[in-house]
Amino acid sequence: MYFSALLPLMVMLVQLWPYSLGTQNLSAQNTDLSFMAVRRVKRGWLWEPLFVTEEQVSLDSVYIGQLKSDLDKQDGSMKYVLTGEGAGSIFKINEYSGKIYVTQKLDREKKPFYSLRAQAINRSTKLPVEPESEFIIKVRDINDHEPQFLDGPYVATVPEMSPEGTSVIQVTATDDDDPSYGNSARLLYSLIQGQPYFSVEPKTGVIRMASQMDRETKDQYLVVIQAKDMVGQPGAFSATATVTINLSDINDNPPKFQQRLYHMSVSEDAPVGTTVGKVFAEDSDIGENAAMNYSIEGDSSHVFDIVTNNETQEGIILLKKRVDYESKRRYSIEAKVVNKYIDERFLKEGPFEDKTIIKINVEDADEPPVFTSENYMMKIDEGAMSGSLVGVVTARDPDDDDSPVRYSIVQSTSLKRLFSINEHNGTITTTKPLDREIASWHNITVTATETRNPEKISEVNVYVQVLNVNDNAPEFPKYYETFVCENAASGQLIKTISAVDQDDSAESHRFYFSLAQEATNNSHFTVKDNQDNTAGIFTSKSGFRRQEQFFFYLPIIIQDNGIPPLTSTNTLTVTVCDCDTEVNTFYCRYGAFMYSLGLSTEALVAVLACILILLVFFLAIVTIRQQKKKSTFSEKTEEFRENIVSYDDEGGGEEDTEAFDISALRTRTIMRTHKPRRKVTSEIHSLYRQSLQVGPDSAIFRQFISEKLEEANTDPTVPPYDSLQTYAFEGTGSLAGSLSSLGSNTSDADQSYDYLADWGPHFKQLAGMYTSHRSGGD
Repeated sequence: MYFSALLPLMVMLVQLWPYSLGTQNLSAQNTDLSFMAVRRVKRGWLWEPLFVTEEQVSLDSVYIGQLKSDLDKQDGSMKYVLTGEGAGSIFKINEYSGKIYVTQKLDREKKPFYSLRAQAINRSTKLPVEPESEFIIKVRDINDHEPQFLDGPYVATVPEMSPEGTSVIQVTATDDDDPSYGNSARLLYSLIQGQPYFSVEPKTGVIRMASQMDRETKDQYLVVIQAKDMVGQPGAFSATATVTINLSDINDNPPKFQQRLYHMSVSEDAPVGTTVGKVFAEDSDIGENAAMNYSIEGDSSHVFDIVTNNETQEGIILLKKRVDYESKRRYSIEAKVVNKYIDERFLKEGPFEDKTIIKINVEDADEPPVFTSENYMMKIDEGAMSGSLVGVVTARDPDDDDSPVRYSIVQSTSLKRLFSINEHNGTITTTKPLDREIASWHNITVTATETRNPEKISEVNVYVQVLNVNDNAPEFPKYYETFVCENAASGQLIKTISAVDQDDSAESHRFYFSLAQEATNNSHFTVKDNQDNTAGIFTSKSGFRRQEQFFFYLPIIIQDNGIPPLTSTNTLTVTVCDCDTEVNTFYCRYGAFMYSLGLSTEALVAVLACILILLVFFLAIVTIRQQKKKSTFSEKTEEFRENIVSYDDEGGGEEDTEAFDISALRTRTIMRTHKPRRKVTSEIHSLYRQSLQVGPDSAIFRQFISEKLEEANTDPTVPPYDSLQTYAFEGTGSLAGSLSSLGSNTSDADQSYDYLADWGPHFKQLAGMYTSHRSGGD
């Protein structure tokens, strides 16, 4: 059996191969697709691939080949059967003739081939005449898809002035047609827009620089790239893509001043730091490539300065030093600008800097007076009489009109009392003598005011030093007091003295010590000058007697080395003491004082002891009074707690208590009559014995109790008891009766408490409680 196919655009041959054992399939990929060879054998068949062009079916079906067995006698007994992918729907076979038709348009991009099986069957026996065989139908591609740029839109950046041929970006288009068959998927790139600055490689789509471009001229370009399939042949499909190409900046432009000459002005009274003006240099670059620094060239840099505003890239001219219209009225400075960051590739084109000239005029202003010195140092001797000259200050008006100046002193009122100034010529004089020991320096502030314009004022400091004059004699640095023992030996050192001087000395102070003339005849003590501003006091005899003289007063003369030298007489007190080896100056001083009053040592000790005892007694009294003040809290408690009852034996209850009204005894309104204490000690025992034989109503018992109370109230040695009670026997009851409700046969309503009002003011609250209770009960 063999297969034949006739198509308008191709020739298909069916090659039959023998099969000895069943059916053998051969791959269609090992055959030449341009033609098919046929070899006949006795039994079996072999299929070569069949081809059908996609999108070709325009009618109901298209014939693509025929299946035919050599055993077919053309009598209709042979039946051809087609199975597999698309059999019966896409591909149909004439079962009598074996012709194969395609009934639908095929799309290679969806399915490039189909695998089918062919079989020849005898209609009568239903048995295969030929063994089943597999064959492949390939869908041949046609150019039915356009190229597409899937990665767009494209944006690229390239530095300006890049050399020709510099790669910018690569664009890529895709085509869904079969790249292995024909030219349907072979693309060709071309440049539609972008000449003459850019070019594109036809096969790769790489865009390159075609010439050097300046960003300052144009910083962005739109390039249109076209991609055509079929290698650009007529009828090919095409697509375009737009590429935005930005030129990045490089520092290829130097800064340039907008003006070759600038004119500015500044007032002479402008303070340091004043902004005089601004200059600006243009730079076509951007970013850090346009950053620049300004500077001033030449000698004018000590008067003016220039700083760079990093935000605006302006150069700001500042006043570095105050200018004077009368001294210099015009300045000419040269300003320079340089890029901060320089690209060495462009240095060959010239320096990246520029210069300009700035003319600055100084404007005249009404200035305050100017002193001839920043401050003045003056000297004057202390003690100089009033009106003495201290010094002169001078100021003048720096302006052309040279206004007169008026001087004055501004400080505290104390300085005005010491100094005065001539408002016309600035002469400073004293108003009273100065004392260096009080103040050695005086700080004065002098003002100078223009008479024509009082608002223009200047100040200057004047420092006046008061020079020392030897007007203070030396003296003891402190009050000296010493002693000498009665048994002191001759030539014994008893004191070392020194001196001080309030005066200043150009050289170090030197003091000389000696006894006064009136004391030289005194043979008890001598003064020895140690030649080091100290002197020693020595005894000149042995043995002193307090009975003869307790104190010695030595007049000592001290002389300084001033010009002229000054002297002073200072008195040293020497006390004679009764001492052995150790001496207490305090004891010696006051011992001598008491001895001079005629008191012995024993009497002195007694006096001191008495003073100590009195002091302790006084402290004890103060302490007791404070404790009494603290104990007054008991008086502030409730009234019913102010009776303190003490039992010595078992009684009959509340009726057995005979209590004293302690509050009545305490009240300050009741003044007791203090009677002299009677000698009742001998009588107490007899009264006590008699009270044991009588009842509480006995006069003897009442007298006994009264005597005991009187004794307790007048005795200062006993503690301050509030109540003293003594029970010798069981009583018969109190006049008030029992306040307890125990054993009472009557209710509260049946009882009368009116008698409580007769108990005194301290029972007033209790009487009020029971009276109110009764009235409330009624």
